[in-house]
Amino acid sequence: MTSVATFLMPVVGTGRNFPYYPDGSRVVGIDLSVAMLERAKRRRDKLGTTVELREMNVLEMDFPDDSFDSVVSTFLFCVLEPEHQQPALEEIRRICRPGGMIHILEYDISENPVQRFVMQLWAPWVRFAYGAEFDRKTEQYLEPAGLELVETTFLYKDIIKLLSVRPK
Repeated sequence: MTSVATFLMPVVGTGRNFPYYPDGSRVVGIDLSVAMLERAKRRRDKLGTTVELREMNVLEMDFPDDSFDSVVSTFLFCVLEPEHQQPALEEIRRICRPGGMIHILEYDISENPVQRFVMQLWAPWVRFAYGAEFDRKTEQYLEPAGLELVETTFLYKDIIKLLSVRPK
């Protein structure tokens, strides 16, 4: 085990998560979007954090196997097409050390009839504006990708969920 905790953020976006990582840890954020990396860089500099930012595709990361203690994915899988779900999870598993944890924050379509109806109304706009889907059901790809679901926790109603996963 490393003496410094290491975290990877695939699809760092604007860097809104930067304040939540422990001081003294090594944090790396990747994104395909140069524009998002620029926004994340401005946030990093404003906060004074030491986050390494790299332009990279989550499907083809150039990190060695077992590079990170933890991987924190925030709304990545809701924007990946179904055919990219398992390959992305396999790549994340590859770079997460044995015994490490993978945290996946995602949307889920609500079981509440009113909330479900509203989400279905919003779905075309969300798809157009963000390329996101509410109902990717990332869990179905975990086992084939060599990952074990440890826990599912809903953080906002039954709409935003946190999947805690580890490599098998």
